[in-house]
Amino acid sequence: MPPAVSNSDDGAAGVARVGDETFFRTLHPRRIAILKPSALGDVVQTLPLLPVLRERFPGSRITWIIQRELQDLVTGHPDLDDILCLDRRPRWPDVWPFVRELRRRQFDLIFDLQGLLRSAVVTRLSGARWRVGLETAREGAAYACNVVIPDTGRLVPAHARYWRVAEALGLGDRPQTSLVTTKVADFERATGWLQHLPRPIFAVQWGAKWITKRWPIESFRSLLLKAGRRWGGSVVIVGGRGEASECEWLCTQLQSAADGPVALNLAGQTSIKELAAVLAQVDAVVSNDSGPLHLGAALGRPTLGLFTCTSPIRSGPPGSRHVLISTEISCAASYRKTCPHHGTQHMACHQELTVERAWQGLLRLGSQENWDSRQQRAAA
Repeated sequence: MPPAVSNSDDGAAGVARVGDETFFRTLHPRRIAILKPSALGDVVQTLPLLPVLRERFPGSRITWIIQRELQDLVTGHPDLDDILCLDRRPRWPDVWPFVRELRRRQFDLIFDLQGLLRSAVVTRLSGARWRVGLETAREGAAYACNVVIPDTGRLVPAHARYWRVAEALGLGDRPQTSLVTTKVADFERATGWLQHLPRPIFAVQWGAKWITKRWPIESFRSLLLKAGRRWGGSVVIVGGRGEASECEWLCTQLQSAADGPVALNLAGQTSIKELAAVLAQVDAVVSNDSGPLHLGAALGRPTLGLFTCTSPIRSGPPGSRHVLISTEISCAASYRKTCPHHGTQHMACHQELTVERAWQGLLRLGSQENWDSRQQRAAA
């Protein structure tokens, strides 16, 4: 049975009653909006809902409301009809044109999967009759919804939380497929970068918006040198423009080591679709808790995930091909953007998650993926 649907009734006709499991089964919306504007990893983990919505509502028009810089993640998806871009920090002259366009779409059903003040404002302004949210809503976002899917609290892993929508629709047994379409040119460019690199190829993401998520770049250097000595291979460094200088330092350090892996720095040089094309062709992703980690996992790549201030259980990718290492200090999984400690305890999670612990995790991943056997065959 799909989970029950609960609600806070604002008087609108047709609002689900508490425990009413037939709510989604009897809906026939003509226009549906998914409101998940950010961040990259969260959008990736929401993508499996598109084929589910298309199957359940085959005649409906489905729109994704997303931040402009992330729209390429969903552009071209076969189960998506339209995209409505939302600026992260809109200027006042841009607000009213967006609101007019939002209202013009006349959505019947909107899923607010962000659950923050800004998404609540969009949800309410949409005028949708059915406004569905999750239990994780904060900053007053719950008041904008008249339907809440239960068992979607913060202790539920993020990927499972979003999938509760599929379960509520009665389609939770469907495969969770994250499709990011790429053009031939994107794939060919990625192939050009990678085709002459020795394998295994590790895609590496060091940066993150939260400083607490950034496992020290010196630790990445030490870990990747160990990988180079063990398997040879290559390192492809990915990331945004704001991380380019640090990533160039890492690339230079690896290139200058006598026994280091071949290194290529692509930080700040790829579009989202080019990044997806790169990740689809590597042998593994080594990353802190970041968007590229989830994108690589969604594209079927094994990952080594390094979790300092976040939880691999709550925030890690689904599946069995991943090795996720987390800090074990008392404030682990605090989800603090800045470290609350001072002195010797400042950023202690970064020190506790040692290179040796990460290396043991990478060895487990290598054993799982048979990298040693590949190297032996290549040397024969």
